[in-house]
Amino acid sequence: MIVLGRIVAPFGIKGWVKVHPFGDDPAAWGEMPQWWLAEADDAADAEWQPVALRDMKPHGAGWVAAFEGVTDRDGAEALTGRFIAAPREALPRTEENEYYWADLVGLEVRNKADEALGTVAGLLSTGAHDVLQVKDGDEERLIPFVAAYVLDVDMPARLIRVDWEKDW
Repeated sequence: MIVLGRIVAPFGIKGWVKVHPFGDDPAAWGEMPQWWLAEADDAADAEWQPVALRDMKPHGAGWVAAFEGVTDRDGAEALTGRFIAAPREALPRTEENEYYWADLVGLEVRNKADEALGTVAGLLSTGAHDVLQVKDGDEERLIPFVAAYVLDVDMPARLIRVDWEKDW
């Protein structure tokens, strides 16, 4: 399962929920007829429960969604905190130079001097841009995932090249 986001709160009284996406194209999720929900982002495949998506739309700076069978605030509150995911084959295809966060986790990160900086442990969404969490043992680097610093993502080699010094 590829984790896409999280339900953060109920929205209104008709069963809608606020969604926090882990990425920058949640509109594409609306193409999927169902989402899968679980209480933990690392849940076993059998723990993910499919729910039919009734509607999804932008609201202010965020997104809201409604599911079949969830028609009131109590139902929406019961979903709060659940993670949203989908199997790889259900996801919309990415364009060139677009990646799902899950595809980047575990990639090795090296700088222009070919120094190993660690591996991608996760990503953070800061609002302005996403940030790579790169871990090397106990050391963590936060590298903005923007063209100024990320020079290349080589998926077949499982490598990200960055313009970032080892002592930064």
